[in-house]
Parts: sequence; C-alpha cells; structure tokens
Amino acid sequence: MTGPPRAVAVLRTAVRHGLRAGDRPVLVACSGGADSVALAAALAFESRSAGVPVGAVTVDHGLQPGSAQRAERTAQLLRGLALDPVLVRRVAVGADGGPEGAARAARYGALAAVATDLGARVALGHTLDDQAETVLLGLGRGSGPRSVAGMVAERTTDGVRWWRPLLGVRRATAREACADQGLPVWDDPWNADPAYTRARLRGEVLPLMEEVLGGGVASALARTAELLRDDLDALDELAAAQLARLAGGDGLGTSELAGLPAALRRRVLRGWLRSAGVPDVQAVHLRAVEALVTAWRGQGRVDLPGGAGALRMSGRLVLSPPVVRGPRPEDAPHTREESHP
Repeated sequence: MTGPPRAVAVLRTAVRHGLRAGDRPVLVACSGGADSVALAAALAFESRSAGVPVGAVTVDHGLQPGSAQRAERTAQLLRGLALDPVLVRRVAVGADGGPEGAARAARYGALAAVATDLGARVALGHTLDDQAETVLLGLGRGSGPRSVAGMVAERTTDGVRWWRPLLGVRRATAREACADQGLPVWDDPWNADPAYTRARLRGEVLPLMEEVLGGGVASALARTAELLRDDLDALDELAAAQLARLAGGDGLGTSELAGLPAALRRRVLRGWLRSAGVPDVQAVHLRAVEALVTAWRGQGRVDLPGGAGALRMSGRLVLSPPVVRGPRPEDAPHTREESHP
C-alpha cells in the first residue's frame, strides 16, 4: 500500500502528537501562504482519526489591494478541506511598532478573540526557517537570551494556547506538501520586500550564511535556540524558587541577593518587579535596580516604567508607588532611605 508523498507525511507527523494531546478544538491561523495552508491540510487530515474539531481563521489586514477577496478565497480553500468553522476577520492596523509590528498585533488580537470565544487553541504555521530568522533578529538587536532562544512550540498567554507544530519543518517542505496535494498558495509580496528586515534576512542574509558556512545554518540556529531554551527554563525555575524564598512584605534582602550568581539574581529581580505589576521592564531598568544591590553607593530611587520606583532601605529593596507631584505633608512616606555606609 502506497503512503502519502514524503512532504505530506512530514507535515502530518509534525501535527499528530500535539493534536491528540488535548481535546480542545484547534483553530488554524491561515494567511493563504504555503506554510499555513500545509498546516491546515495536515490538521484537517489528522483530525479525522484524532476526533478533535479543527477550524480556521484568516485575517484580512486591509493593507493591500484586493485583500478582502483574497481572504475569502483562502476561506473557500479551507472550507474545501472540511475545516469547521472557517472565519474571516477584518482588522484595523494601527501605527505602533511599525508596519510589521502593528499588523502582527492586530492579527494576534483577532486570533485571540476568536479562540477565547470558541474555547480553542490556535495553531500557527511558523517553520524552522522562521525560527532561524527569529534567532538572527534577536542576536542582531541584542535583546537578550530569551529573544535568541526563539519561539516556543506551545505557550499560553492570557488564557489562549498558542501552538507551533512546524518549528522542526523546513519551509520548502511545507511548500512541497502543498504542491503534492494540489493546494494553491498565495505568496505575500511583503515577504520578499527588502524594506522589511525579516524579508532581507530571508532573501539575503541566510542564503549568504549558508553559502559561507557550507549549509545547515538554519537548522543549526534552530537547534541552538532549543538548547538555549532548556538552559533558560532551568534558570527561570531556580529564580522562581529563590524569589519565593526571599520575597516578603518588606521587600528583598540585599545581602542574600548579592550572594546569588548574576544570571540568577537578575531573574529574581525581574520576577519581583513583574509580580509587583511593573510593566515593560527593560535591561536598563534591571541594571539600575541591580546596582542597588551590587554597587551600593547611597544612590536614591530608581524610576521604573509605570511610575513606581525601587529603592534600598535598611538593607532591603522595596518598591515605592508612583511619585505624585505636590503631595500633601500627610501623604509623605514615614520611612527613610538607607544612608550611605
């Protein structure tokens, strides 16, 4: 008995275990491109034996001529694969974060809303090649090890489960699977537009690296991300245990923090700030707060995003509320900052 073509089999194998890992419905985020169409076809096939409902959502960003018609054609293709429900969502793309970032935010917002309404998890078509590009972006921007560790296969954010089953599958394999099944795909011209950073990585940087280093670069970058994630997860678990041990209503003890390895100490501090509701903690904020522990010279309050501040008092780190201009005398704090030793 002859099985499916190799590429089709690879896609079906990639989704099989994750699809059966839970009984929640799955929604495929499908743009009409080869990656997401191949993912939709694989899930449609595997859902028959898994007994898990699979639907799809295609998002119309309204940024290119004919986008509404293209979204409807994608929806028709998905209905032809027997996915149900198949939904089209039109979004308004803002300006924050540049064109790519704004479109991504609008898209994910629409997907999250549908998933919440239906109690479903969202399957995304990111491939090994997307992972390699993400790692390079993180390296180039110097945005820390979590960025270099790339995308994770599964993550829950605000109650929505995001699932990326194709992170081990090459983009070319997904395209081949579509061709083998006679599935039409749409190539977004933005993906080849050199005005966008990721497009240049895809079309110029990675091919050059493959040529110079003799091939295998995308796989090596994805493998590096996976190894780094394992290390970071272990550090995060250790930091969470230390934070639970050290944190109290009167802040964090600086002597105990100072004795921790730097990588662990910074994670404890970041977790402490986030648990207190401090938003968007950046490296510059973290370094300044850490200096209250490791380079204490009598410095005062460190201003943080959201208006709160961190300061050192009586050998402990504490958070102070946002500064209010012109406070009344009775509102002034009754504690004093630790003086210079």
